[in-house]
Amino acid sequence: MSAAGTPGTGPLSTAEIISLCDSHLLKNVGRLPLALVKGKGLKVWDAEGREYLDFIAGIATCAFGHSPDFMAETLERQARTLVHVSNLFYNEPLARLAELLTRASGLDRAFFSNSGAEANECALKMARKYGSERSGGKRFRIVSAMNSFHGRTMGAISITGQHSLHDGFHPLLPGIAFVPFGDLDELDRAVDESVCCVFLEPIQGEGGVEPAPPGYLKKAAEIARKRGALFVLDEVQTGLGRTGTDFAFRHFDVAPDIMTLGKALGSGFPVAATLCTEEAGLALGPGSHSTTLGGAPLAMAVALDLATRILDEGFLKSVADTGRYFLEKLKGLAEALPGTVQEARGIGLMLGLKLKVPAGPVVSKLLARGFIVNATAGTVLRFVPPLTVTHAEIDLLCQALNETLAEEKPAG
Repeated sequence: MSAAGTPGTGPLSTAEIISLCDSHLLKNVGRLPLALVKGKGLKVWDAEGREYLDFIAGIATCAFGHSPDFMAETLERQARTLVHVSNLFYNEPLARLAELLTRASGLDRAFFSNSGAEANECALKMARKYGSERSGGKRFRIVSAMNSFHGRTMGAISITGQHSLHDGFHPLLPGIAFVPFGDLDELDRAVDESVCCVFLEPIQGEGGVEPAPPGYLKKAAEIARKRGALFVLDEVQTGLGRTGTDFAFRHFDVAPDIMTLGKALGSGFPVAATLCTEEAGLALGPGSHSTTLGGAPLAMAVALDLATRILDEGFLKSVADTGRYFLEKLKGLAEALPGTVQEARGIGLMLGLKLKVPAGPVVSKLLARGFIVNATAGTVLRFVPPLTVTHAEIDLLCQALNETLAEEKPAG
């Protein structure tokens, strides 16, 4: 390694960064051969100064793009005031963010943590305790969907409906049933008096950007509540503006008993939330659940600033308009390349292009052209750009997509 590899002696090259990571990090993540060192808006740059347009945005996280000035200003201002006090005390940013999110969502109570998986853990514990208290411990089962994704902790992965992610981690959390996403008959059969909650995503992100079918979530909520179970929505990826509304459940004419948020809430700063009704929240009394860093003033201040901006009516309308434009462009690609593209789908700025060929090689070819996207469910290209993406930037991507996909050998 050159002198640049010694701390404090200068910037590292891409090769040096990758070498250090490969030498010292767990090999549990498959990374693209790209070392990013700077970002602004939709653009990011690697260690050699090459520029890319980022249509992943930290996996639906960087709502205002990379390094927004207001976020840096808020972090600095709060860091000079009060960084951390723990949940043993109240603090003003915590109070204001809880008020904002509960009023916006129509739910009553909030709990803050550091990641979407932790928010889902809180929801799981709440639902289990809620069910246990009302049944003498007999109501504990959880119904989730096949192809779902809820996180990587033991609880969250236990309700994730992708069995390949379970390998080697058994025994998982007991009492989990998986049903096909969108199949009401199977859901109806699965929910009985032993179920404490039905746990679903409005749009399955890791499952291939698959929106819930019309009427499915509303009926699922009715089934759950009729049997005495809670209806839980994982909006870690869809929540806070991603679909052109404050929360994705608005598109489906339904309201959850518990909802989880993350990603855009901190836009890169580790913040997540579990929101719930008063009745559901009573299950977690003092001492039943907590976290040292959740609700810290620094995290709450930046999340409050971000959420206030995202929930602005004009901003949400802009996201919805841009999402419709993007989807129409993708549908145009599907029509122009029927041998390679099966369909375009999604809502707002959570969009997918389902291919008839493997998506991984297409991701690599787009990266070589200067565009960052990712593959999910094997054959789906996922697009979750900053909510501030422009029509011009979308046009550039779609031109590159058209050229790249035209080079692929059609299926069959």
